[in-house]
Amino acid sequence: MTNIHVPTLMKGRVLICAGSDSGGGAGIQADIKTVTALGGFATTAITALTAQNTMGVSSIIEVPINFLLEQIRVVLSDLGADCIKTGMLHNVQVIEAVSEAIEKDGGKKYLVVDPVMVAKGGQELLESSALHALKSYMIVRADLLTPNIPEAELLTGLEISDIDTMRRAAHAILEMGSKAVLLKGGHLKDETLTDILVTKDVEKTFSGPRLLTKHTHGTGCSMASAVATGIAQGNTLEMAVQRARDYVFTAIKTAPQFGKGHGPLNHAHTVMQNDQNG
Repeated sequence: MTNIHVPTLMKGRVLICAGSDSGGGAGIQADIKTVTALGGFATTAITALTAQNTMGVSSIIEVPINFLLEQIRVVLSDLGADCIKTGMLHNVQVIEAVSEAIEKDGGKKYLVVDPVMVAKGGQELLESSALHALKSYMIVRADLLTPNIPEAELLTGLEISDIDTMRRAAHAILEMGSKAVLLKGGHLKDETLTDILVTKDVEKTFSGPRLLTKHTHGTGCSMASAVATGIAQGNTLEMAVQRARDYVFTAIKTAPQFGKGHGPLNHAHTVMQNDQNG
């Protein structure tokens, strides 16, 4: 089991604006588990309620916009945040509301945008009419954007088939306004899994072995929240990405094998690690 550094005292406040996953594998549930497992403190503003399990999403209920904004307001006015992470922002109204709330707060908190578009089972989690709004309101504000390959293809119109086209897509997204892009290579078929991080000054690849398993539900949510936690704790972006990769790799490797479909990760492996070390 990989030894992941976790602060001995809770450090780093992450406000998560995302949808709820009743199956516990992705969404707000995965986000809270990840932030907590890495020693941070998670607060939430829930954008939508989904009824789902490892087989897929059966239905979605939208949260009223006024209530979404109220969740953000009361959290920031009292508990504060060192980093804001967004996940499922499923329509234009939600995207505009979250962007407005961030602007009203001053827009100075580090913003990690995970452009959630499609669930692991294939269900659309972003209305087609909202793609332009995502670019116009969130990507231009993002300090870090964390798309997977299908999301990057939708954002850029490019077909991504290898590391070179990943690199081109990452730079194309950077041109849309995000200060940094972490393009995740999990959808390629190479034996080695490679992610690419680009900023205006740096391009860095992170590579490691690929785990052949169907138990990968929530990897994108977990990765983005792990990076957000690292940033909230004062780590550099590269350090936060490396720790997030290590954390998610072990979470997949030790997944509990629950469910008949794409099963959840073992978000609690750092807790087990500390128990063993203690």
